[in-house]
Amino acid sequence: MRIALGLLLALLVAVPASAQFGHPLKGTWSGEWGPSKDKQTHVVLEFNWDGKAITGNINPGPKAVPFQKATLDPDAWTVHIEGEGKGAAGSPVRYVIDGKLENLGSYQRVMTGTWTQGDAKGTFRVVRN
Repeated sequence: MRIALGLLLALLVAVPASAQFGHPLKGTWSGEWGPSKDKQTHVVLEFNWDGKAITGNINPGPKAVPFQKATLDPDAWTVHIEGEGKGAAGSPVRYVIDGKLENLGSYQRVMTGTWTQGDAKGTFRVVRN
């Protein structure tokens, strides 16, 4: 009886603790992307969740690129992001990011995948801060 009660108490404590992580994407993620291991660029992804939709920015700040589309497939834990920013000359630059979530049970989740920015394509790896 004591063991059963102890297990029940442990479960009651564990469930609220696991729920504190919230949406698996919410938060700020930082890392690198690039066409090769020698040419990498620091990136920041900012994700928000309002209970219905994923919103956010690529590289938040004065030149932030807002997400135009962001989806999460919870069956495969894949993420798709689209946005449109401006290049150095002011011309439109299309962003398409496809990633896979890893380490879901950890606060410092990892996302890796492909990153397309204009004509440049490469791989990326970001970690939730």
